[in-house]
Amino acid sequence: MSEAVVTLGCRLNLAESETIRGMVAGSSQRTVVVNSCAVTAEAVRQSRRAVRRLRAANPDARLLVTGCAATIAPEDFTAMPEVDGVVPNAAKLEAAAWQAPPAPLPAPSARHTRAFVPVQTGCDHACTFCIIPAGRGRSASQPIAEVLRTVEGHLTGGAREVVLTGVDVTGWGADLPGAPKLGDLVAAILAAFPALPRLRLSSLDGVEIDGLLFELITGEARIMPHVHLSLQAGHDLTLKRMKRRHTRAEAVALSERLRKARPQIAIGADLIAGFPTEDDAMHAANVGIVADCGIVHGHVFPYSPRPGTPAARMPQVPPPVVRTRAAEVRAAVAATRTCWLEGLIGFPREVLAERDGTGHSPEFAPYRLPEGTAAGEIVLLTPTRIREGLLE
Repeated sequence: MSEAVVTLGCRLNLAESETIRGMVAGSSQRTVVVNSCAVTAEAVRQSRRAVRRLRAANPDARLLVTGCAATIAPEDFTAMPEVDGVVPNAAKLEAAAWQAPPAPLPAPSARHTRAFVPVQTGCDHACTFCIIPAGRGRSASQPIAEVLRTVEGHLTGGAREVVLTGVDVTGWGADLPGAPKLGDLVAAILAAFPALPRLRLSSLDGVEIDGLLFELITGEARIMPHVHLSLQAGHDLTLKRMKRRHTRAEAVALSERLRKARPQIAIGADLIAGFPTEDDAMHAANVGIVADCGIVHGHVFPYSPRPGTPAARMPQVPPPVVRTRAAEVRAAVAATRTCWLEGLIGFPREVLAERDGTGHSPEFAPYRLPEGTAAGEIVLLTPTRIREGLLE
């Protein structure tokens, strides 16, 4: 039997797909799902290709599409002959949308060795390049009690690492009574589950990192020393035109504070290459911030205009230039990453084993595992070399 759910895009989609997978398994008819992404034009194209591929593999199944691309432009998917229906994001976790009985708490997935726990969705900000608020709506946080119930279910099932995820994770709590901060949620999880060995956070907006969260990230051993920042650009004018809320200097200062407080910490970042109006100096700043912040995990996106966003109406950088600049930013990340990986050679690290023969250290460095290592096992490895991008 082919896969029942194909997931595009973010970790929040990945976490939601696990719940959807459980619901469609209880549906009254064979159902397959594409959980789509709209973050870039390429993500939308990939979502449409996934629809065609899933239909070819499941000619007799009911094929439904959900996710941001399907929510923002449902007519584009309902017009596809392969698609039987669209489920908007607002209904994707409701059993009735899939003609299934009410779903229990998400069960730990046998497909993944870490548990992705959604703590919020939506976003209250208005970055000029971003279409995601149109697909996810305003920020909506899961109350602490609900998050703890979900974490407990995963731990009962044997999860060794929990990843908190969302659209704007550091915006968690603003809509809840008393407006708690993400640090309060993280502290509650650590207090409720003293046996939880590894807690990881997905992408963070640096200006929203509260004092308690900073203390926990830098001082609590069970929080993985891996921070992925939503930087997006390395030049102040670009950041202003993006309507980001930080400056280049603030991003560099935050990275320096994190490394000073916890030298082991690994910094990741999202960066957009070729944003509208970007000139050579702005691009150079984008390349330069990689070294200035010590970025070793980089998600580099070549800018693509999203219809309906302010940035789509700005003067555009020619696509070939965008692609060249994205390659140059990726090369800068690759250089810092190689130096970082080389610095880990000879030092023992606890590595969480994946199902494909690889694993990740607390800093999210990739390792090749010894043969016979069971998925989900945490093993102590001391690498002696790098081969094909993996420590071994």
